[in-house]
Amino acid sequence: MKIGLDVMGGDYAPDCAIEGAVLAHKEFLPSEKLVLIGDKNIITSKLSVYDYDKDRIEIVHASEVIEMGDSPTKAFASKVNSSVNIGFTMLKKKEIQAFSSAGNSGAMMVGSMYAINTIPGVIRPACAALIPRLSGGYNILLDVGTNPDTKPDVLYQYAILGSIYASEVFGKKNPKIGLLNIGEEEKKGNLLCQGAYRLMKNSADFNFAGNIEGRDLFDDSADVIVCDGFTGNVVIKEAEGFYDILAKRNLLDDFFGRFNYENQGGSPILGINAPVVIGHGISNGTAIKNMVLLSRNMAAAKLSDKIGSAVARYR
Repeated sequence: MKIGLDVMGGDYAPDCAIEGAVLAHKEFLPSEKLVLIGDKNIITSKLSVYDYDKDRIEIVHASEVIEMGDSPTKAFASKVNSSVNIGFTMLKKKEIQAFSSAGNSGAMMVGSMYAINTIPGVIRPACAALIPRLSGGYNILLDVGTNPDTKPDVLYQYAILGSIYASEVFGKKNPKIGLLNIGEEEKKGNLLCQGAYRLMKNSADFNFAGNIEGRDLFDDSADVIVCDGFTGNVVIKEAEGFYDILAKRNLLDDFFGRFNYENQGGSPILGINAPVVIGHGISNGTAIKNMVLLSRNMAAAKLSDKIGSAVARYR
């Protein structure tokens, strides 16, 4: 199995990307290889200071870079020799089994939608994020920004995507699905939440635990929390801001330290035909390592195939 990484993506690329790549490959199985995509001369020079297994890291040259400020659609169409474009081309051809980048997130979404495509039957893909759990481990929140406006049937599919992700990648048996709302009662919330609840409450496709409120995000009420992308994005950025405040005031403990984005690596795009993970633009070496390992775990679990089978049954 080969796992691709865009070495040129991110605010601190290529240095942090290469550092993270070396850290990640040391945790790979003997049968797994890491493919670094970017300027070959730069990558070779940067790698020279590290101790790594040369048989398990490959380099694929890319002469162009999609910058963080580039228009995603225009850049993806015009910069055909960019590290992002080449990464998606290799993923589409199955020359690599997963692809990740901390670069231009819009370009990563464009590549996912138009190069890899959504799984047949998936209405809208979703990005997922991890929320630290007081009892240990993490809860999964989706969507966190892909689709700010959505409909009840899309939230229903998010529950399917999140349930499979939780069970296959994180080993949660029969994960509980919660619908993020302003109250626990069935008829609470806006029309979107009320409609989604009616669809979910008797579902045989997942283990629906009912509505949960914002205060329940960090407990055991649900393993997977479903919401529209607007709400999810506000939640995850509020969590990031809270972590920053605690860090600046030297108030972090073991639990709050787990809010550090480095520990999560990135957000997977669920519902497309191959594993793709988008990392935070400010990712350091540790974050890149965890992003690569997450994409590897998704590929090893054959997550896209299992989501496809589940959606086909639902259809």
